[in-house]
Amino acid sequence: MIQGTYYKEWSRMLGRDMEFKVYGHAGTPVLALPARGGRFYDWENNGMPDAIAPLLNEGKVQLFCADSIDAESLLAGDTAPRRRAEMQEKYFNYLTSELAPRILTLNAAKKDTLLWAVGVDTGAYQAVNCRLRRPEVFAGAIGLSGLYDVHRFLGNAADDLVLRNAPLAYLAEDGLVDKKLLAKAEENALLLCAGQGSYEGDALVDTQAMADALTDCGLPVHLEVWGSDVSHDWYWWGKELNLFAARVFG
Repeated sequence: MIQGTYYKEWSRMLGRDMEFKVYGHAGTPVLALPARGGRFYDWENNGMPDAIAPLLNEGKVQLFCADSIDAESLLAGDTAPRRRAEMQEKYFNYLTSELAPRILTLNAAKKDTLLWAVGVDTGAYQAVNCRLRRPEVFAGAIGLSGLYDVHRFLGNAADDLVLRNAPLAYLAEDGLVDKKLLAKAEENALLLCAGQGSYEGDALVDTQAMADALTDCGLPVHLEVWGSDVSHDWYWWGKELNLFAARVFG
């Protein structure tokens, strides 16, 4: 079993300590995001580092598993939509402006190194949102069983903060993301996957919608729809990660 190194560090953006865990010693730095309501240790507890053990052991990938604040943002149904959107924006800024530079430092990355992001369920949305909004920081993203229609969590995209965090909506607008920079990427800079099995219904619809929105903008995307036996769970996410990580980082 792959062993990780635990960190607990103060976030100025969020005004609290945030925990994360690091696996591997070198290679492409990859930010990993948990499923909805999840924690940083979910990746380890469900065997995801083990799924890419050869890449970690060979120094091709270094995995940084972040915590979420979903209970205060996406899943905070008892608070006003604007407040949920504000917390999601703070979390995005934590990931991209605080944790990302910290990851590069821990990775001893060379100048101009870009990160990758990978996530499952709502974590896939977070990963893709990082890539699309900050392509100067993130070289690419892998989204597994992603839930990209954030209206179900944050409400109407007419709100500017909701729009800023709603990729299906902001891709249809001009000037909200750097489409010229994103268009220069290779197809494998965004890999989206969903299955057709148990509890994959929403993810399948959202993943297809995300791929269509990117294609409509002329942005590169690689979409894979797996079979009816592929369900919304860590077992399959591990298999998908094993395949895609080997393709991108191997």
